[in-house]
Amino acid sequence: MPNLLQIIMYLVNKIKWQNNLIQLLNDYITWLEEAGDRPPKGTDITNLDYKKLTLDDPPKVVTIERADYKNLLKQAVEAGKPIKPVRRHKSSSKVPEHIRCAKCNAPKDYLYKNNGNLGQYQCKICATLFIEKNRYSKDVILKCPHCEKCLEKIKQRSEFDIYKCKNDTCPYYLQALNQLSEEQKELYNVAPYYLKLRYVYRQFHLKLEDIKSYGLIDSPVDLNRIHASPRLLGEILTYHVNYGLPAPKVAALIYDIHGVKIGRQTILNYAAAAGAQLQTLTQHYPYDLSDQICGDETYIRVGKKWHYICYFFDAKNKIILSQRVSDKRNTELAIRAIHDVLDHYIASEIPEDLNLIVDGNPIYKLAQHFLAQHDLNFDITQVIGLTNQDEISRQYRPLKQIIERLNRTYKGNYRGTHGFKSQNGARAHVACFTACFNFLRPHQSLDGEVPVRIPFVHDDAKTMPDKWIRLLTFGNDVLQYQD
Repeated sequence: MPNLLQIIMYLVNKIKWQNNLIQLLNDYITWLEEAGDRPPKGTDITNLDYKKLTLDDPPKVVTIERADYKNLLKQAVEAGKPIKPVRRHKSSSKVPEHIRCAKCNAPKDYLYKNNGNLGQYQCKICATLFIEKNRYSKDVILKCPHCEKCLEKIKQRSEFDIYKCKNDTCPYYLQALNQLSEEQKELYNVAPYYLKLRYVYRQFHLKLEDIKSYGLIDSPVDLNRIHASPRLLGEILTYHVNYGLPAPKVAALIYDIHGVKIGRQTILNYAAAAGAQLQTLTQHYPYDLSDQICGDETYIRVGKKWHYICYFFDAKNKIILSQRVSDKRNTELAIRAIHDVLDHYIASEIPEDLNLIVDGNPIYKLAQHFLAQHDLNFDITQVIGLTNQDEISRQYRPLKQIIERLNRTYKGNYRGTHGFKSQNGARAHVACFTACFNFLRPHQSLDGEVPVRIPFVHDDAKTMPDKWIRLLTFGNDVLQYQD
């Protein structure tokens, strides 16, 4: 029969085995949670031999000259040469009632059938030759800047239309064709879509005025009328935003420490209201910026669907400059995010050497192309892949790694939320995180200082809850001023 010591040793070994099993299961659960935060893995684009996006110079734009037939008739009378309607022979074919001059809008009474029944008409008033589907139905004509032939629309995307010059004698095309190597010529004969030889232009549907409005966040409550004291509100934001604790844990913590019962949804409402109050401050504060600006996208769950945040970040001064949230990772998202960055330079003009460091996603090049059409010029440097294949990657990869660390920092705060019910809630959460990161969070690389020190917020404020209340007051003043 085993003695007491043997029983104790058996139980100790059993407890050690159970402890190891618990640790393994805990690691597995953590892995599952992290995997659940990632979208399904698709093809690794770094293993694909794809052609790089190249953008051509803008086309030549020809504005269509318009005229009013009534004014032309009046001018003819004043000149002593009145223009009368067309007198037709009984045997001549009639011009349909709906046909009008494509240039001056003259009715059928002033139109000839210029080539019988082949569809060409001539206006007696302005002498314009046209067919029913005519170039005058457009406001402008896009022409190739190299051969001045009209561009042909070949594709229509959700964000832009693609035009191509199909002139086989275009100097642009001939030069590109002559520069092909023998291997490229063989590839071009088999798969011409792999090589770009012709002039291509993308005409965007988005207008610059459409992206200037950031859109305010809807606040679920008025922070001036809540039942919680300012001190309690500051503590809630400290636990929820600074330390990334989910709302249920914050509610439990507030009750365990302060004995105050508060609901999970109430905490989320307070945080959303704080984000609505601070968003304008994060976007319009006059930051002191360096020349090390980088950008990247990360993903979040909103309403059980993947949404994307496009961050742009001053890697040296540790300042978030843009935090756009969108349900699509497309060119419009990149345009809006980069415009937020440029907006910080409006007062002092955009530096001539401004260079944004991003990954190989083509949306950034397209955004640069769109903004250049509105005289907003800057450079884009793309760091492609996971390893340094060229000098550019070696030089700028540290900035790419910094923006990726910012994404991981945000995901650490986001993970406890398990996603958002609406985009409004997602934007509010991101705004709170950005405000905390820029104005309240000390950084080791800044010798323990915050990126942006606001005297009103930090002077004589010893605790983080006090700083939150002062920051909310300051943000509300900025919001009222912008209104």
